[in-house]
Amino acid sequence: MSAPLFLVEALPTGDTVTLDGPEGHHAATVQRLRVGEELLLADGRGGTAAALVTAVGRGTLDARITSRGYADASVPRVVVAQGIAKGDRGELAVQAMTEVGVDEIVPWAASRSVVQWRGDRGVRAREKWAATAREAAKQARRPWLPVVAGAPDESTATVARRIAGAGAAFVLHEEADERLSTVELPATGEIVLVVGPEGGIAPAELTAFAGAGARTVRLGPSVLRTSTAGVAALSVLAARLGRW
Repeated sequence: MSAPLFLVEALPTGDTVTLDGPEGHHAATVQRLRVGEELLLADGRGGTAAALVTAVGRGTLDARITSRGYADASVPRVVVAQGIAKGDRGELAVQAMTEVGVDEIVPWAASRSVVQWRGDRGVRAREKWAATAREAAKQARRPWLPVVAGAPDESTATVARRIAGAGAAFVLHEEADERLSTVELPATGEIVLVVGPEGGIAPAELTAFAGAGARTVRLGPSVLRTSTAGVAALSVLAARLGRW
């Protein structure tokens, strides 16, 4: 089993490190790491440091840095505009998409989203998505932490502007003729994927996205839930872009 990964604000500059706070508690108390075991530190921006545990305390541990590394950011970047979903479906989508390699997630306030993020509720919901992405990145041993971008509930107009500036943009839609597995992909820039909420994407939204340059695509004959469509699409892209 690979060494567990812990996220830190900044990697240590010296040869030793003390891991405390929430990450130290998780390492020492939850995962119960012991002297001699290995761990991996990451700053969420590509930098990593492998370390060997030298001492364990209550909610804290000391470790000696054994090597350092850096992973380049993925090119092209893959951004998913995820329609806000009810219950825990949005968080399930964020978790799974992070594990398979999404670079950025944009919460989208689609017209057919059952749940609307307003005021403090929206801020808390967005923070929950960010926390979910953080934990999923650690589980997946990802040196890059996905960004949960924008306001708590980005508008269709904002998503359309993002599409207009992308190298390519695709809207997942069950009635599309083209398949994501065969469309041409850019070598650089951003690929924007749009995933609708439970009620689907409204005709006016499809028109707005098409006007900004997006193409509608499908994955296959099945109609997927909002919590699984994004991760399925990302899996297709990961294979096509050589990430997998």
